[in-house]
Amino acid sequence: MITYCIIDDEPIAHRIIEGYCAELPYLKKIGNAYNPMEASVIVTREKIDLIFLDLNMPKMTGFEWLKTLPKPPKIIVTTAHKEYALEGYELDILDYLLKPFSFPRFLKAVNKVHAYEQASSVKSAGNLSLENSRFFLKGDKTYHQIRTDDILFIEAYGNYTKVFLTEEMIVSHEKISAFEDLLPKENFLRIHKSFMVATNKIERIQGNQIFLNEHKIPIGQTYKSRINHLLGGN
Repeated sequence: MITYCIIDDEPIAHRIIEGYCAELPYLKKIGNAYNPMEASVIVTREKIDLIFLDLNMPKMTGFEWLKTLPKPPKIIVTTAHKEYALEGYELDILDYLLKPFSFPRFLKAVNKVHAYEQASSVKSAGNLSLENSRFFLKGDKTYHQIRTDDILFIEAYGNYTKVFLTEEMIVSHEKISAFEDLLPKENFLRIHKSFMVATNKIERIQGNQIFLNEHKIPIGQTYKSRINHLLGGN
């Protein structure tokens, strides 16, 4: 169950959001606030997972109020003003809905919260956790559910990691060592300080390179013994 609160100075906005939320059984309303002061009271007293936040309100904008919270809940902005979108994403909001928004657009935003809650159940202490050959990976402020069978290879990329899948590539804050610990050793092999590959996706090995779905992956000098072992050598 995801608990939510609506913060908006327009009563009609409350009615629209409440109507949309009523269609989703995993959402539970905790309160309504029509200005930031009322919102502060609700957030202080109640456990809130999600806030639908308007921006233009009396005495204080939604973003000004948000900056006063030491540990804000998940935020979906609901506003008629698109010019504040960049500032919103800098504040790590989940989504930015422009009024008037449709139910499908609303559902897309709420699904991000649902995915985050599911990800929290399989993540602990900031580390990845594998469950039934799937795990959640955060990329571009969104949690993606990853099937291990879809992974082609993983590349270290500065302070980030690129995860190449059959249909897309996701940039993650996880280190390549985290994937090495997470993924099954019988199916994934570290072949370079910056690369890890799915062994069943390897098309051919030629010289110091592995060819994999139109990608050429270098084999590190210190990792050659792993390739020899894969090929049945000593």
